[in-house]
Amino acid sequence: MASLHCLLSCLLDNPTLLVTGIIVVIITVLLERFGLIYQLFHKVETNTSRHGGELVANVLQKHGVQYLFTLTGGHISPILVACEKIGIRVVDTRHEVTAVFAADAVARLSGTVGVAAVTAGPGLTNTITAVKNAQMAESPLLLMGGAAATLLKGRGALQDIDQMCLFKPLCKFVASVSTVREIVPTVRKALAIAQSGTPGPVFVEFPIDTLYPYSMVQKEIGMKSTSTSLGQKIVNWYLQNHLNNLYAGAWEERDVTPLPVDIPQASSSQIQSCVELVSKAKKPLILLGSQATLPPTPVEDIRKALETMGIPCFLGGMARGMLGRDNPLHIRQKRRDALKDADVVILAGTVCDFRLSYGRVLKDSSKIIAVNRDKSQLYKNSDLFWKPTIAIQGDPGSLLLALSKGLKGFSCDESWPQMLKERDVEKEKDNSKMAEQITDLHLNPLKVLHCLEEQIDDNSILVADGGDFVGSAAYIVRPRGPLKWLDPGAFGTLGVGGGFALGAKLCRPDSEVWIIYGDGSLGYSVAEFDTFSRHDLPVIAVVGNDACWTQIAREQVPIFGSNVACGLEFCDYQQVAEGYGGRGFRMDRTNEDKMEEIFKQAKQLAKDGHPVLLNVLIGKTKFREGSISV
Repeated sequence: MASLHCLLSCLLDNPTLLVTGIIVVIITVLLERFGLIYQLFHKVETNTSRHGGELVANVLQKHGVQYLFTLTGGHISPILVACEKIGIRVVDTRHEVTAVFAADAVARLSGTVGVAAVTAGPGLTNTITAVKNAQMAESPLLLMGGAAATLLKGRGALQDIDQMCLFKPLCKFVASVSTVREIVPTVRKALAIAQSGTPGPVFVEFPIDTLYPYSMVQKEIGMKSTSTSLGQKIVNWYLQNHLNNLYAGAWEERDVTPLPVDIPQASSSQIQSCVELVSKAKKPLILLGSQATLPPTPVEDIRKALETMGIPCFLGGMARGMLGRDNPLHIRQKRRDALKDADVVILAGTVCDFRLSYGRVLKDSSKIIAVNRDKSQLYKNSDLFWKPTIAIQGDPGSLLLALSKGLKGFSCDESWPQMLKERDVEKEKDNSKMAEQITDLHLNPLKVLHCLEEQIDDNSILVADGGDFVGSAAYIVRPRGPLKWLDPGAFGTLGVGGGFALGAKLCRPDSEVWIIYGDGSLGYSVAEFDTFSRHDLPVIAVVGNDACWTQIAREQVPIFGSNVACGLEFCDYQQVAEGYGGRGFRMDRTNEDKMEEIFKQAKQLAKDGHPVLLNVLIGKTKFREGSISV
């Protein structure tokens, strides 16, 4: 501080020195602003056909990205062409939101970052719902968007809007590239941030002049070579300098390999506290959420850890199927009753939001171990309805492995999981009886779902996209193993079906991929049957068609006495799928006796390479009346 005071005194006592200093600062700022200093030391290659899209593709390839989802646009063509050239499969969809949903599915199933690229303006605004869904589902996702040229921002260029302000609230990281040399470090940083801490979406904006070759940008930039006026010469200098700065050092060698990923972990003392608490439990219970399926812990290792501990589990979100179809530790029914009886509850990536009645279903006397990568999710509603005994901001999967090792020799009383399983069996018998009831119109949806449950293969992946019909399916249709169930997550988004199935079939080409649709949700992505057909991705869609937004009507009609805006029609959706290149079946009461046969035909057609839609006309049941989130 003393030296700074002396410097200021010296400058004030010497006005000439002060003015000189100010001029030097101004000149330095201007040199930096116009990139003149950088241009002195870094070459501008004018005679090359290379473009920024190649740099993007190289970074993606080094990060293990195999698929790029898109709906094409001129702003992003260089990225698409470059990715295809080096072997990254470019999959184009019929709506931008589907491209992002597909990238989300790839992220969940592959353990890498899902990647989508869309054009500027409306191309990007069309993705917002899917980006928000990825944020709430904690999926590592990179969205790349085109933008107006750097010189034309705010000047009325086509599709020029402030895209950064749209995505900043939705993404962990947003950046706009302003020179070609920034592409590699920016994309590397974005990919690392997407996977670190609590995973989530990131957004990188590429102005069009950062992606195209020098010669093309030079033609479009607007310099007038014949003008002799001073003003035009100044403008020409400014434009030429801007162009040179855009490409200075563009093709210098840069590191494109992945940056380290930071994943929070429980401390040894926290693990020991958990071991001590669980070892004393008589009726422990685990509630496993999607976050437990994230890298770095393989899902098979988590499954083995759960079986070793022998603690009964409720599985939610991406954790559905973690224990297979019929594991005695997997409890599916009457979760509220089980929580009332439990003395220790482990919330492994499960959040006390609406799905757990904001924590109100947790008994005051129960000891609660909560582990979550996200601090805000870890403590959600703990100020009102529940209190964690041990709260750990860390990776749930890693904690479960450590807990399993620390609990060697531990086993809870066998009567505890047996009692919970008996409740399961009793409830499922009631469900089976309800499936045999005859509905007033068309097919009993529960009977359809029980038939589906018997037909799906052990390697099948199930995609859930709907309300009432899908809500029933969640109780009846069982994923056969880890990472074989995809639903939107906490955002409850309709329209994920086409994109999720697209990503799933690419990641698991040898697996059957089934979309369980409501007829309302089908409308969002039925056009993707064209995508399935063009890209040879044979998925099977089962549409519960009751000509109604039934999940809403169940409450709206009794409360308000009106079905307004809830009614649909029994449309021939199978014909829509056929129009897009797929195959279709209609199932109703006239061919009820052939239900199993039709499912088998659909499976065979899929094996032969055809996407299939089963338009299943269903009636009403009381199965979900009064249903709640637990």
